Amino acid sequence: MVNSKGGFLVEDGKEVDEDSRVKERERERQRAKQNLEPPMYLDPSLNPKCRECQSIDIDYTYKKIFGCLVCNKCKDEYPEKYGLLTKTECKEDYLLTDPELRDRELLPHLLKANPHKSTFANMMLFLRCQVEDFAWKKWGSPEALDTEWERRTEEKKKKKNKKFEEGLRDLRRRTREGVWQRRKDQEHKHVFGVMENLGDGMGRQVCHECGFTIDVEVF
Repeated sequence: MVNSKGGFLVEDGKEVDEDSRVKERERERQRAKQNLEPPMYLDPSLNPKCRECQSIDIDYTYKKIFGCLVCNKCKDEYPEKYGLLTKTECKEDYLLTDPELRDRELLPHLLKANPHKSTFANMMLFLRCQVEDFAWKKWGSPEALDTEWERRTEEKKKKKNKKFEEGLRDLRRRTREGVWQRRKDQEHKHVFGVMENLGDGMGRQVCHECGFTIDVEVF
């Protein structure tokens, strides 16, 4: 708790909460800015048309963010072209890098509120057909991308197996050392020194080699 100088106490975490609220408002502002729709013209010939069916009912978010003219109906009918991919999917399935995905000139992206938590950074969503066009140019062809993906997958598998084998070898080594030590301890013969008289008919002897101590009764 801290003194607010206003006659009451507030919690320390309030400053952190206010910072989170400021960041969330900024994220909302960014999302709202990208979703603004332009006005429709009374003359149909002046309105942009869908590249698939020539409808004027286009998705203006797609037009503004991706420069893609497609209507809501065709967008749903052709997910293999107009579906949205997350940043993780672009990296894992198309082997694109963070710098490439952050460059809006290379690959435009749509900002969306993070579904896991509102305080997390906005999700970056990419248009599938644009991602694929960029990936084909980068790797040469879909087949070349598949080859590179398989090579990396095999490399990861080898590294994982190598790490597992190293861990197994280490476990075996520690097990052998433990067994060897237990056997050595079992074979050890104590060599006790001169008994130390503790009084009251009790004495103590200590092994010279391992320090093991026993108490004995003095007759």
